Amino acid sequence: MPNLICGRFDLDLSVPRIMAIVNLTADSFSGDGLHDDVSAAIRRAESALIDGADILDIGAESTRPGAAPVSEQQEIDLLVPAIEALVGFGVPISVDTLKPAVMRAAIRAGADMVNDVNGFRSPGAVEAVADGRAGLCVMHMQGEPRTMQNNPVYQDVVSEVAAFLDERVGVLAAAGVARERIVLDPGFGFGKTVEHNCAMLREMTRFREGGLPVLAGLSRKSMLGALTGRPVEQRVSASVAAALIAVQRGAAIVRVHDVAPTRDALTVWLAVS
Repeated sequence: MPNLICGRFDLDLSVPRIMAIVNLTADSFSGDGLHDDVSAAIRRAESALIDGADILDIGAESTRPGAAPVSEQQEIDLLVPAIEALVGFGVPISVDTLKPAVMRAAIRAGADMVNDVNGFRSPGAVEAVADGRAGLCVMHMQGEPRTMQNNPVYQDVVSEVAAFLDERVGVLAAAGVARERIVLDPGFGFGKTVEHNCAMLREMTRFREGGLPVLAGLSRKSMLGALTGRPVEQRVSASVAAALIAVQRGAAIVRVHDVAPTRDALTVWLAVS
């Protein structure tokens, strides 16, 4: 697997990487939101790095079903100080946003990656990120965050998601984006049933067929609650298991809340692989 161009970094993906979630929003599905507190975000990031995170993913708007939207300016006002405080931490800083103006502000502030749950489909999103070296995480989502889980329907979820990701890569390439800047996320939980999510995890290797790295974000998600019967705060074990399965099936990056146990699981797996 070639290195991922990621802002200030060329990220080596010959070993799986852990992306730590840092939620500035108060409205996080997982209960780990930091209530717009930038100082708390810095402390959370420091803790994640001690636990073994390779990338920090900062978000300021919840994408859980039914969550209230955050204004463009509100998101910028939260993210920019956090990015400026974290750029000296020595790891790539990713920004989780679907708004082009926020993408531009984040990149100006020093963000190394843009993680867009909307697959850079918003008007102006491709133009906002086309130039420069920022890594781009292209995610699949059926519908939009507030209503995406109402009744998601696919004929063949794996084929349809793969086709969508391939189409978005083509759009980015046409805008001059180097393939070495792109990572793909099939979008677990974003407009998918438990059965859809399980099918995608089972067939993760399909998303690698175009030669691009894959990111998997399964941490604490409702599919794990449905499978185990556990509430969100008791899904650490299931989250670690899901991350390990994703890596075994080709994921180059796993996006997680619980860095230390994920790092331990991957360390053991790498030792015997």
